[in-house]
Amino acid sequence: MAKLKAAFDKAVAESKQLPEKPDNATLLKIYALYKQATEGDVEGKRPGFTDLVGRAKHDAWAGVKGKSADAAMQEYIDLVESLK
Repeated sequence: MAKLKAAFDKAVAESKQLPEKPDNATLLKIYALYKQATEGDVEGKRPGFTDLVGRAKHDAWAGVKGKSADAAMQEYIDLVESLK
């Protein structure tokens, strides 16, 4: 577990220094996996239709609902590695 957490923390740092900015769909996937790994399942109401960014983030996070923190961390690490 500690090894996975260390690799996750490293991937989080590396995600901020990618050679080029990923497309919006990939950024949402990164966001959703990070939130799932660090906070668990999404809670609260879905933002209203006027908050497009908040709504997209909420929907992306809800899309990984039920995934364990360890699985989300590993998927996050793999995704960031594929973007390098």
